[in-house]
Amino acid sequence: MSQKLFGTDGVRGRANSWPMTADMALRLGAAAGRYFRRDQQEHRVVIGKDTRLSGYMIEYALTAGFTSTGMNVFLLGPVPTPAVGYLTNSLRADVGVMISASHNPASDNGIKLFGPDGFKLSDEAEAGIESILAKGVTPAAPENIGRARRFDDARGRYVEYAKTTFPRGKRLDGLRIVVDCANGAAYRTAPEVLWELGAEVIAMGIEPNGTNINLECGSTHPEAAAKKVVETRADIGICLDGDADRVVLIDETGHVADGDQIMGLIASRWAQEGRLAGNTLVATVMSNLGLERYLNDQGIALKRTSVGDRYVVEEMRANGHTLGGEQSGHIVMTDYATTGDGLIGALQFLACMVETGQKASKLARVFDPVPQKLINVRYDAGKAPLESALVQEAIAKGESELSSEGRLLIRKSGTEPLIRVMGEAVDPALLDKVVNRIVEAVRQES
Repeated sequence: MSQKLFGTDGVRGRANSWPMTADMALRLGAAAGRYFRRDQQEHRVVIGKDTRLSGYMIEYALTAGFTSTGMNVFLLGPVPTPAVGYLTNSLRADVGVMISASHNPASDNGIKLFGPDGFKLSDEAEAGIESILAKGVTPAAPENIGRARRFDDARGRYVEYAKTTFPRGKRLDGLRIVVDCANGAAYRTAPEVLWELGAEVIAMGIEPNGTNINLECGSTHPEAAAKKVVETRADIGICLDGDADRVVLIDETGHVADGDQIMGLIASRWAQEGRLAGNTLVATVMSNLGLERYLNDQGIALKRTSVGDRYVVEEMRANGHTLGGEQSGHIVMTDYATTGDGLIGALQFLACMVETGQKASKLARVFDPVPQKLINVRYDAGKAPLESALVQEAIAKGESELSSEGRLLIRKSGTEPLIRVMGEAVDPALLDKVVNRIVEAVRQES
């Protein structure tokens, strides 16, 4: 196999095209099963999925692969990605699998793998699985083939756990909450948790049909939820993505707060309470310069990593930090979850509302962001726009013009054929000129 299988967040691609084919899912399941099944004792894997039509095909193919190497499979059905991390550890499984392409359209799908501790696999583990896949997998003897069963209580277990992360003795009574579940994995989970904690819930994006996940809804399209918040005079809106590991919030005026604002609030509150380990927030290079300035003013450090929640988590685990995330809405709180958890992140924000009595609009804008512009440019397979002399010249010129007044970040997406062109600058006019020039150069070479 000449192409690298794993990207920045597992395996991802267009359904029924390489690498998201039934054949590859079967082989990947077998390779992962062989990697984790090192002896003849009983071994188990939990498999969850979001609501994409292709999830059925991939789920059954993975099941065949895992059972062929002697792994027993627990099928969780549609559950959020963080629920898979939680249940992998809770059920003492050797490996967990989430079938999802997160915020991508329904035509895509992906496979995310978790180790027995509930955390996403390391680069070394993924390389080990790819090596086994390339060499071919030795199947189990007929008498050692694994079994598969539906695990009907997966959602209920996660609902009960999520509620325990909300402050003991506190309730959401009196709060009207709009929650947009993106027609995805949390379409039942999120409304249940909020209702059971006492909120009046107005649920959107709860009618998945296999093809409408993330379709003009959820964290990447919060406009409909913002409109609903204003129309219904709700106190807050919560927008999740397809697998519910991301969240953006909407205050009562309809203003959208991204992950940077949410992390800023939680970091500040935890620091005041003495709960912020190392007095540090871990975020990526995409987080706004305004967040960094806000934290530094409070004596809180900001550590930046490469883009991808897995790199945030690796930094957190390596240095004992407990709060991190991404501007896109991945909020990672290792006291509560092993990966980004949109629902639990929202519950932490709601806890601040309940404990302070303040409106969402007061809490959802803790800093003034430095003007930031991000444009995604799709490129053709086989081309390398960032290696073009034209693009490199445009980038160099932009960096010179911004100098100390801003910064540029140009990179390839790890999950889609996109070049992401991001810039920040105090002067919005200069920012527009620099970013637009680079985008035009990338488009010419794409």
